[in-house]
Amino acid sequence: MAHPGEEYREATTKMEEMGVDPEYIIGWQAGYLGHPPREEQRITDAWQAGYDDGKAHNTANFSNWVKSEA
Repeated sequence: MAHPGEEYREATTKMEEMGVDPEYIIGWQAGYLGHPPREEQRITDAWQAGYDDGKAHNTANFSNWVKSEA
């Protein structure tokens, strides 16, 4: 099993390389590290999804949050 810090770094790098929404990445990192949630007015759908996935150490939903090139 990967060291927790290694898992965190690998997941962050993977999200950045995939072009995942930065709000999702920040939320995932906060959830993974066990940080408290943001103030309600600052929570976005992407942040909340990332926070929930990070808290569960879930890396399966990254592709759902890739920002499309418009």
